[in-house]
Amino acid sequence: MESHLRIFLLFVCAAPLFCGPVNASALVYEYAGEWGREGSGPGEFNAPSDVAVTSGGTVYVVDTFNERVQYFSSTGSFLGTWGSYGRGRCQFNLPNGLAAASNGDIYVVEGGNERIQRFNSTGSYLGMWAPEGSKGWRPCSPSAVAVSPRNYVYLTDSYYNYIEYFTAAGSFLSSWGSKGKSDGEFGRPCGLAFAPDGTLYVADHWNHRVQYFNREGSFIGKWGSYGSGRGEFYSPSDVAVSSAGVVFVVEHLNHRVQYFTRRGKYLGQWGRWGSGAGEFRYPRGIAVSPDGTVYVVDELNHRIQYFRPVAPDRN
Repeated sequence: MESHLRIFLLFVCAAPLFCGPVNASALVYEYAGEWGREGSGPGEFNAPSDVAVTSGGTVYVVDTFNERVQYFSSTGSFLGTWGSYGRGRCQFNLPNGLAAASNGDIYVVEGGNERIQRFNSTGSYLGMWAPEGSKGWRPCSPSAVAVSPRNYVYLTDSYYNYIEYFTAAGSFLSSWGSKGKSDGEFGRPCGLAFAPDGTLYVADHWNHRVQYFNREGSFIGKWGSYGSGRGEFYSPSDVAVSSAGVVFVVEHLNHRVQYFTRRGKYLGQWGRWGSGAGEFRYPRGIAVSPDGTVYVVDELNHRIQYFRPVAPDRN
């Protein structure tokens, strides 16, 4: 658990908005630990699907087939859990995404119950809604959720291929997207995440790319194509953005994480198929804490792995 795997990345600060003066330096990421195994006890998982980190460093995990949320310290000490199978308050049917708001509230999206539930930081129920937008029907497959810097709630629908957003209490505001490969269209949108400046990044799963938008859904840019090379993707499943504006993309079928600048310039990667430190079996969710620690949901290894930036070895 404490064995170390160092991943060397070339990191170029190309965006003064996030990074200050442009420079190039070797950035070292280190495997820092993991927790979890297959099971249903505290700290055990059955195919976890998503992870979120609060401003205070508490880590929340959607434990999908155990129909619950668990939460932990930054290093994996078990703190609590809530949820069971069902359709009532604080019950779940295939929970597959969650997000933490700036005030500590936790939003959980359920594919089976086709709804969002809202909780406080310890799992007390605050409300729920079934997302119904301008499309005129209730989404069949809500798959991920993110909270904007202004505390609006955004979700992806991976069946009808669009994104819609709401107030913090669930009042519908707007939506965009349809099935396709053009700008602003999707092939099963999965994870989404906000940069500090309000830019929204979306993992466009079957189009093997990342698209990014302003908060109202206006298309800004994209990168990626099918493959296993640098800057290529094979079914990206989630994105996360650090406080410095670095975009992390986890690939479900390439079993790796890649890093990019906020406009898609390749910076580095790690990961391969396996069950060792820094290896993955269908990684699915990713989150970055305020201190830069990266948490990855290793779905079929039934665990969470985390990686930390460390000073490069000058010797």
